[in-house]
Amino acid sequence: MPSHKSAEKSVRRTVRRTQINKSRKNRIRTFVRKVEDMISSFVKNPAATESDIRAALVAAEKELMRGVSKGVMHKNAAARKVSRMNGKARKVVNEKAALSL
Repeated sequence: MPSHKSAEKSVRRTVRRTQINKSRKNRIRTFVRKVEDMISSFVKNPAATESDIRAALVAAEKELMRGVSKGVMHKNAAARKVSRMNGKARKVVNEKAALSL
């Protein structure tokens, strides 16, 4: 238990910041998961188009970089995630294009 007034305030602030950071991380994970789900169902689902994946990628990248600016993620970790998502999407789109030829 904190024994000073400033320490009590610090505990309150930490609890509040933890809640905010958790919600931001969950939001980022949701956007990334949407992209991964679209990529995995792209070949099977003809309704999902390349532009849908691209829009989801842009939204996920924006959310990841927002997490970086808010201090929730490291810059390199976010860049790595974006790069891997783009690579997976490019691979799936190219495979589907090759199959349709």
